[in-house]
Amino acid sequence: MYTQKIEGLIAAPFTPFDAMGELNLEIIPDYYNLLKANKIVGSFICGSTGEGVSLTFQEKIKVMQAWTALTADDKDFTLMMFLGGTNVKECMELAKIAEESGVDVISFTSPFYFKPANAKQLALCCAKVASAAPNTAFYYYHIPVLTGVNIAMLDLLKEIDTLIPTFKGIKYTHEDFMDFLSCMNYNDRKYDMLWGRDENILSSLVLGSRGAVGSTYNYAAPLYIDLMEAFDQGDFEKANSLQQKSIDMITLLGKYGGIATGKAYMKLVGINCGEFRLPVANMSQENFVDFQREVAKLNFESFKSRV
Repeated sequence: MYTQKIEGLIAAPFTPFDAMGELNLEIIPDYYNLLKANKIVGSFICGSTGEGVSLTFQEKIKVMQAWTALTADDKDFTLMMFLGGTNVKECMELAKIAEESGVDVISFTSPFYFKPANAKQLALCCAKVASAAPNTAFYYYHIPVLTGVNIAMLDLLKEIDTLIPTFKGIKYTHEDFMDFLSCMNYNDRKYDMLWGRDENILSSLVLGSRGAVGSTYNYAAPLYIDLMEAFDQGDFEKANSLQQKSIDMITLLGKYGGIATGKAYMKLVGINCGEFRLPVANMSQENFVDFQREVAKLNFESFKSRV
């Protein structure tokens, strides 16, 4: 079972679709090579960026197996599989298949239709899912902006501490730095806390974080590698400047429609992942022309991911 804490950048890949909106798995080997070439240490597949909630059960299996075929013998690359959240039984079934397929980590988020009332109920859900893959590391995925479940993660750690033998940590996609630091320090820093907000990764480094999961690492990994190196070398002005560049880049995501804009960025690094599925809106061709113009002003060519 995967036991070490993760250091470095984990990309959250987009799920590639063809022109008809069906899986385009043939792209994944090139995608994997792009990540490897840019010092990415793993991938978090079928998550928010990967449209896991918009995939069928069988599609998730196909995406997962396309990635495991590439990563099974790569001991320097961590494959994390997001199972889902709302349907606990289905997540258990997928967890079992994930373990059989050889993924390194499984991840689960809070049910978001029938929501758990408190940390204890959420911990029971996690335990149920983790039990289906008893030999695979388990990370909780905290993203209250999408689940609507804003339970303090410190409270969850207290409930889980002796409940789930395979529990290793949390993918923390929220802005509560007080809770995040308390989780990092809990029980003699027992658990791995992975930062999930690319636009303020610098703040997480100040608190001692060494691992992060994010969508913009797919297409702008060099920017963040340089940022982390600048921080480690004590060049805080450079780190500050690079974080601002990240913010400027991410601001365009919101300006041009949100999460689907990430696939437009991917086109600019040579990986066409198609469009997002409904209900997400996609960028028009006219807006894509304007988007390219603004991206050029950021000097994207100087820090984009490339093979």
